[in-house]
Amino acid sequence: MLDYLRIILNARIARMDERGASAVEYGLLIAGIAALIVIMVFAFGGVLSNIFKNTCNKVGSGASAGTC
Repeated sequence: MLDYLRIILNARIARMDERGASAVEYGLLIAGIAALIVIMVFAFGGVLSNIFKNTCNKVGSGASAGTC
């Protein structure tokens, strides 16, 4: 009976240890995704801005009023 309780207790302790490790892994994953988003915005931000401005100017030239 004591062996059974010891096994159950060890299993619970092992699960708690894994929770901490998985929280750290998720944190690192979120930080990596956020860093990737920031890099992509800086790399393609100017290109996307020019595309939207050109599109707005083309649409605005066909309309009677409004500028971008």
